[in-house]
Amino acid sequence: MLLKISGEAFAGKSTIGIDGEVVETIAQQICDIRADFEVDIAVVVGGGNIWRGTSALEIGIDQAQADYMGMLATVINALALQDVLENLGQPTRVQTAIQMAQIAEPYIRRRAVRHLEKGRVVILAAGTGNPFFTTDTAAALRAVEIEAQVLLKGTHSGADGIYSDDPQKNHRATKYEQLNYIEVINQGLRAMDTTAVTLCMENGLPIVMFDLMKQGNAHALIAGEKIGTLVC
Repeated sequence: MLLKISGEAFAGKSTIGIDGEVVETIAQQICDIRADFEVDIAVVVGGGNIWRGTSALEIGIDQAQADYMGMLATVINALALQDVLENLGQPTRVQTAIQMAQIAEPYIRRRAVRHLEKGRVVILAAGTGNPFFTTDTAAALRAVEIEAQVLLKGTHSGADGIYSDDPQKNHRATKYEQLNYIEVINQGLRAMDTTAVTLCMENGLPIVMFDLMKQGNAHALIAGEKIGTLVC
């Protein structure tokens, strides 16, 4: 499986920075899954808690430059998650799409798969290594490359799936239990960006969007419970 975690999730109730308790909660859920199921886990992390490209555009920074800065932000989150996971006894490797040999391995598909086979959690950072692509697209791409059976996108805002509208602003918004890829695209549902959804559709990769911050949700999902919204 591949788990996508947004950068904002690392900030917890704050809007910026890294909340140690939140990272520990995420790491513990990963460790629980590894302990109870025979499943290999790769993780793609965002960097929005440290840097957002949209903010850069407001102050005149070129979009490509801003995107590279965002890639570096994801590496900070990856290293934080790695440290907490290893403190919990889970062997981990960080691989980055931008080479930085002193702190992480370069992303090499075969090496990532080998780490997974050895029971290590592989944290994939720096997006795709290219500007103009989101970390959602990076998650879909990496999931396809490593032949993941499912892409889990963990939310952090309290939403436990995909809704017809923002449930925090519209109390009449309804939750979808299951959707197909075309419905997500045509209805403009902001579960993942269109490029990521299209890539999953073309490769038959199911997506599950669920509330990562609710303790035990990820474990229950792997156990077969109906959690969140399935896109397939």
